[in-house]
Amino acid sequence: MNPKAIPSTLPQGAPPVRHYLQFADFTEDEYHYLFTRAALIKQKFKTFTRHHTLGDRTLAMIFEKASTRTRVSFEAGMYQMGGSVVHLTTGDSQLGRAEPIEDSAKVISRMTDIVMIRTFEQTKIESFAANSRVPVINGLTNEFHPCQILADLFTLLEHRGTDANGQIDPNYLRGKTVTWVGDGNNMANTWLQAAATLGFHLRVSTPSGYELDEKVAVTPHGMGAGSYKIYSNPLEACADADLVTTDVWTSMGYEAENEARRKAFAAWCVDTEMMAVAKADALFMHCLPAHRGEEVQAEVIDGPQSVVWDEAENRMHVQKALMEYLLLGRKD
Repeated sequence: MNPKAIPSTLPQGAPPVRHYLQFADFTEDEYHYLFTRAALIKQKFKTFTRHHTLGDRTLAMIFEKASTRTRVSFEAGMYQMGGSVVHLTTGDSQLGRAEPIEDSAKVISRMTDIVMIRTFEQTKIESFAANSRVPVINGLTNEFHPCQILADLFTLLEHRGTDANGQIDPNYLRGKTVTWVGDGNNMANTWLQAAATLGFHLRVSTPSGYELDEKVAVTPHGMGAGSYKIYSNPLEACADADLVTTDVWTSMGYEAENEARRKAFAAWCVDTEMMAVAKADALFMHCLPAHRGEEVQAEVIDGPQSVVWDEAENRMHVQKALMEYLLLGRKD
């Protein structure tokens, strides 16, 4: 559930303020719209067709966690939509340190039209959103990474879920099998919410001690039960999967655990054997940055089943559709 709404500064007739703080914030129907809209926006990008639906709008990007793909995808995307960007780092913003989060939200949301935050605790972004007059997007927190999964699913639809006319068919996702191999982190939590929302099956295989936190992923919206299954053997989890995906073994903020994690995760490297037991047309994804020889073999990430570069580019296109939807609602 989104934080309690407060008065908006958006133009008269604009949709009520909505936030995107975790994947479960949207319905299946809304995701179907976003996937279809992202396909149109991407097609325009590829044909150099102007799409300035966010002219005169300003995106504030707040980074407490550094990023390459998140910054480039949001910043380039907003400019391509005709808007502008304000970029704030930890030293610029000091969320909750030099100024209370609530005060920062009240100020920033009076000067900009939409805010993206990449930070640590989910509670920070929830506090910001509860005091914001404009939409707030989760660019990543310790608990969730919804924009990445949005891009991953769009990429799966592009490669496997198009109809005879080359159009995205969002219903393709229902009943498919996605396998997550690795850490039970923010990506795993978000995949669980996505499976429950969109009707596909999720298999999760993590080393002992690094399991998915079901309370984080399921409890906030009372959803998730029955849409996923836990596997102790990653090879078994990959059998007949439509998509195999992973992440680094040591996420940002956990660097002190690096050596222990390298030992614990040794059997959770996505290799050619795992991809061989998946479906013949299975895809491989990784949210990047990748460490070849650790969480994935070079032969896999650089092989024919890998779509990681399309996946990385698609962050920009789905986020453009997301920002447009939060600011303008559905467009014809």
